[in-house]
Amino acid sequence: MKLVVGYLATPGGADALALGVRLARTLGAELGVSIILPPDRAGAALVPVGGYDEHLAEQAERWLAEARADIPADITVGTHVSFDDSYADGLIKEAARVEADLIVVGGSGGGLAGSYSLGSVVNELLHSSPVPVAVAPRGTRESSIERVREVTCALGERVGADLLLNTAVRFSRAAGTPLRLVSLVALDPMFGTLRGDDEAVREHALAHAQHTLETAKSNLPEGFPVTSTIVDGHTVEEAVSKLEWHDGDLIMVGSSRLSAPKRLFLGSTAAKMLRVLEVPMVVVPRDQFEAADLP
Repeated sequence: MKLVVGYLATPGGADALALGVRLARTLGAELGVSIILPPDRAGAALVPVGGYDEHLAEQAERWLAEARADIPADITVGTHVSFDDSYADGLIKEAARVEADLIVVGGSGGGLAGSYSLGSVVNELLHSSPVPVAVAPRGTRESSIERVREVTCALGERVGADLLLNTAVRFSRAAGTPLRLVSLVALDPMFGTLRGDDEAVREHALAHAQHTLETAKSNLPEGFPVTSTIVDGHTVEEAVSKLEWHDGDLIMVGSSRLSAPKRLFLGSTAAKMLRVLEVPMVVVPRDQFEAADLP
């Protein structure tokens, strides 16, 4: 298994690197650390004359060398500098070049509140990547946790839930961690329901969530270490805040139904979850894997 970290010499880059190291150690994966530079600097960097562009390319190599020096000796790691008009596209091409299974980025930037604050690069990745993307919340670099403790899989009713479960099972099995299945129930009045009949809405939503979890559990291999829970709240944020989280946990979610085949699209539910979560989130393309029986 191979992972690619989109690295910048910033706190967000350090968060991504820390998460990449944690995932690589957990999965026994190779780690690639990549810096993407814009192409107008590529030509200058290749010309053997002094100049700002050449200096920047050399600086990128120095940043990667410093990052590599901080990576523990038990992690197999390589570094790479490449050039692209788009940082996100550059990471996707780098992931394709090395046949990576996952892209890891830091969430610090401008955008959402909370531990995640998604910048334009991460937003673009979450709308276009053909492979899963792991987003490190702010402060991941400060954690001493070395391995993933537990995987939480947030299941919904949309197309692609089976593929998300498949991915979560494969990850948990490779990592040797337990799996927690979660169904979030937001009890905002829905279109076509009687706003005064909140309890009926709640009972219907909870029954549907329970059916979803039971169906998912029935498709798991016999003896697989799994727990399941339903949490509800007036909003998605309130519901997800009721879950117990520990340092070393991560959550996996599926991309929106709006996504193109084998592409990510961060849906409204996942975006709302990001506002209150303090654990890494892995977003999985809705048809990342062909439908198949679990191994």
